[in-house]
Amino acid sequence: MDLGLKDRVYVVTGATRGLGNATARQLVADGAKVIITGRDEKTAGEAAKALGPGAVGVAADNADPAVAEQLVKAARLHFGRFDGILISVGGPAPGFLADNTDEQWTTAFESVFLGAVRLARTAAAELGEGGVIGFVLSTSVHEPIPGLTISNGLRPGLAGFAKSLADELGPRGIRVLGLLPARIDTDRVRELDGLSADPEATRAANESRIPLRRYGTPEEFGRTAAFLLSPAASYLTGIMLPVDGGVRSGF
Repeated sequence: MDLGLKDRVYVVTGATRGLGNATARQLVADGAKVIITGRDEKTAGEAAKALGPGAVGVAADNADPAVAEQLVKAARLHFGRFDGILISVGGPAPGFLADNTDEQWTTAFESVFLGAVRLARTAAAELGEGGVIGFVLSTSVHEPIPGLTISNGLRPGLAGFAKSLADELGPRGIRVLGLLPARIDTDRVRELDGLSADPEATRAANESRIPLRRYGTPEEFGRTAAFLLSPAASYLTGIMLPVDGGVRSGF
């Protein structure tokens, strides 16, 4: 299936590893060009080099107010256009209510929430008809995840913001959507599983609650994200798609 991605240009944040990297890799494989970001310049450059000439790495911190405009300019400078953005941010510090400090909440708000809002707002001002803004959120949008109190507090708000933005930008032909990954086999999920006394038992218990009886792979997520960002999904907007192996999916 031709997704219509050839020569389209996307910014994918937090794409030096994990879900963002898997998405960028799939976009490039389908003919798109990508600007990928990470906090460290060397790491971002190495990740882009691994993707080939269709990728450029940029060091960027989503909490920096200047980053959004820099990334759009980078897309146009290197590839001559800007068609969309996938806003993927690292998960905030784990912990329960009593564990998380004001500083951790403030840091997470600046990066996970306000940084994402700035990126989306800037993209909205720069995109034309056919443009797309995607958010990588979490199934905590629907159900809180024990031990991830900060994430549980921030990501549902971003989902509401995304839906509001979809309604506002729809008349201009710009789509806005979100992806809600659950148990995908990434470094972040392995780290969270490892916080338990028995990581193997934790994983087995989690898999037993997934209809497909396994964690997803980053590649599976990347293919889903690439489709949603592509012109092939041109009538999809305002949605939050669970990528969860069937945990929440249904009629």
